[in-house]
Amino acid sequence: MFITALVFGLISSLHCIGMCGPIALMLPLDHHNPTRKALQIMTYHLGRMTSYATLGFIFGSLGQGLYLAGIQQELSIVAGIAILILVVIPEGVLARYSFSQPLYRAVGAIKARLGLQLRKKGFDAIYLLGLFNGFLPCGLVYAALFGAVTVQNPLGGALYMAVFGLGTAPLMSALVYVQTFFTVPIRNKVRKFIPWATVVIAILFILRGLGLGIPYVSPSSISLFVQSSSNCH
Repeated sequence: MFITALVFGLISSLHCIGMCGPIALMLPLDHHNPTRKALQIMTYHLGRMTSYATLGFIFGSLGQGLYLAGIQQELSIVAGIAILILVVIPEGVLARYSFSQPLYRAVGAIKARLGLQLRKKGFDAIYLLGLFNGFLPCGLVYAALFGAVTVQNPLGGALYMAVFGLGTAPLMSALVYVQTFFTVPIRNKVRKFIPWATVVIAILFILRGLGLGIPYVSPSSISLFVQSSSNCH
């Protein structure tokens, strides 16, 4: 399950270089000190992973409640279908009716905080940049959160989203070092691949919920995180 989170993060990073890339390129990094620059980039990713893990904890708690209700297999199927829906919904519609729409003022405040932190150069400012960036609305983050729900416990959900964030780090880091390579035409070509890869992830969730008896892909019982029955007699 956590391998899925890592792969999903790697796939999502292709989207990140187009949507969050400008923020990464504007980070107040020390380009004259390679070691400090690397640590600053790691700090930025740590901030993003913190916000993802926080969201994962919340959605993992939701998943635990649904698990206790005995609908864990249905939950995995619904998560897969929800991810497929996110793929086919036009991006403009998603932005208009996103989960964060009722919190548009909070999103505006986050963007304002991002602007303030971009003027600072300390590690704390870079960490906050990553933290605020992670809370901005993003369709692929929403899709990953459906995966966090299926983990069925808060800490597992937090870890799932942290691993997702880790998966986005390599390509985002490469963007900072070789930004001239990621031209707009290349970004557009890469983004065309994202929906197909996301569909594969969604299908894996659906297969997992169907319980077809396929090892690792669709086990007969998906209660992988909580023992389904007691051994006591």
